[in-house]
Amino acid sequence: MIVNQFLVLAALLFSIGIYGVLVRRNAVLVLLSIELMLTAVNINLVAFGQYLQDALVSGQVFALFVITVAAAEVGIGLAIVILIFRNRSSANVDELDLLKW
Repeated sequence: MIVNQFLVLAALLFSIGIYGVLVRRNAVLVLLSIELMLTAVNINLVAFGQYLQDALVSGQVFALFVITVAAAEVGIGLAIVILIFRNRSSANVDELDLLKW
């Protein structure tokens, strides 16, 4: 397969992720949309790493770092959402004004 197909797929996934972050009101769906955007970044990293065929496979190494950061983000993000849901009985992003004065 050529690199253009991977770039189109990554652009489509990233666009869906941005749409989900901007439109969704549920915090869990916002986290899911962020994961879609990180997946698009991983596809780009691996596609360009394969296209350039460098000896250090830096695209794949960076993709592993992004996967690690995404796993940590999901763990901490879901913990925060669960704590907010316990306190407010809602996971709606528009109602999250806990840090307001």
